Amino acid sequence: MISPLAYIDPKAQIGNNVTIEAFAFIEGDVTIGDDTWIGPHAVLMNGTRIGKKCRVFPSAVIGAIPQDLKFAGEVTTAEIGDGTTIREFVTVNRGTSDRMKTVVGENCLLMSSVHIAHDCLVGNNVILASSVMLAGHVTVDDWAILEGYVGIVQFIHVGAHSFIAAKCGSRKNVPPFIKAAREPLAYVGVNTLGMRRRGYSNETIQQVEDIYRTLYLRGHNVSNAVAIIEKEHPESKERELILEFIRNSKDGIIRGIS
Repeated sequence: MISPLAYIDPKAQIGNNVTIEAFAFIEGDVTIGDDTWIGPHAVLMNGTRIGKKCRVFPSAVIGAIPQDLKFAGEVTTAEIGDGTTIREFVTVNRGTSDRMKTVVGENCLLMSSVHIAHDCLVGNNVILASSVMLAGHVTVDDWAILEGYVGIVQFIHVGAHSFIAAKCGSRKNVPPFIKAAREPLAYVGVNTLGMRRRGYSNETIQQVEDIYRTLYLRGHNVSNAVAIIEKEHPESKERELILEFIRNSKDGIIRGIS
């Protein structure tokens, strides 16, 4: 059902069984997938790509130009994956020439007043609680959870299955499978509850805990800890994910509690 009180540019591509409520505003270079609901007063601007079975709540704004003075009008996108829910007052800006797109993956939940800046890449099954702020070029991997009022600065990478406590900010990369809290943000343990919910075995969880004990709790610097993990800890997908994340974190990872 499409309300006659909605504004929809005739060039917009609207899928099957899409509901668009009164006073929604949809520009021409917009695609909306099948079975999606667009709430009243939602704004979908040029470059917006909405997947199937999404929900976009009132006053969300998707696809506005980047809040970046270097933006020169390049044609870029803001892409929302299938099954994702975008609550009230969320803003997702489109990309710049760096990545050419801002992406939110499938089956994510963006709670009220979340802001996702230009060139962010958010994975699948991510939860961003109310008033989370992602600056430009941030990457958030699958299954990460950021609690309310978390702020992430530019170019930071948040690893898969990680958990960041409310009202914290990060200026360093956050490795996968961990819980992070305090100011400055620090490792406070492994996200065992989240791993169990996603079907990880007790043995795998124990292996991840052992790796992070070596990295954070035994007094090694990062390079020495990595060498020990490579030599002494059994190979696994989880070990390789952690090591690859650390190797690629040229500007460093968060520290343990001092």
